[in-house]
Amino acid sequence: MDKTQPHPLFKLATELGPLLVFFGVNAKFQLFVATGAFMVAIVAAMVACYVVTKHVPIMALVTGGVVLVFGTLTLVLHDETFIKVKPTIIYGLFAAVLGGGLLFGRSFIAVMFDQMFNLTPTGWRILTGRWALFFLAMAILNEVIWRTQSTDFWVAFKAFGVIPLTMGFAILQMPLIKRYHIEPVSLEASEAEAGDVSKG
Repeated sequence: MDKTQPHPLFKLATELGPLLVFFGVNAKFQLFVATGAFMVAIVAAMVACYVVTKHVPIMALVTGGVVLVFGTLTLVLHDETFIKVKPTIIYGLFAAVLGGGLLFGRSFIAVMFDQMFNLTPTGWRILTGRWALFFLAMAILNEVIWRTQSTDFWVAFKAFGVIPLTMGFAILQMPLIKRYHIEPVSLEASEAEAGDVSKG
């Protein structure tokens, strides 16, 4: 099934929307109500993404799954620790998958980001290593913040700190992507090459 490329604002809305819901509900009520609202918003975002694009990114599926599991534990056990440690689990999982893949000579960053560009093998390795370190750093940062700061500060960081940090890091990778970018082979070039081979 073909994937429809969504408008960048739609993609941003599905990623940032649930976090804003989490922040807003937490400010008006408290963390446990916000956790329930966050779970509903995450599911709604994934459904909206599938309806519009006929596809849900791997990262969104993994994140949504972990949110539902740890959100349920938070509500059932009435322990906010689970929802606070959830980002650490997600970032740690991403770092482990990317870093572990590199150890076996595989770059899973293309799958994780739906391969939005074509790079040389060297480019993929470098980019994968950088993102693995970024996710590891984010896992550590989340642990530091939720253990040392107030719940409101942690929620605000999730809503207004995580997305800017991630987007900023992604932008910083553009020189690397340009350096190792490979132009996709056009249909005309493929046909011409095939014609040359047949003539030979």
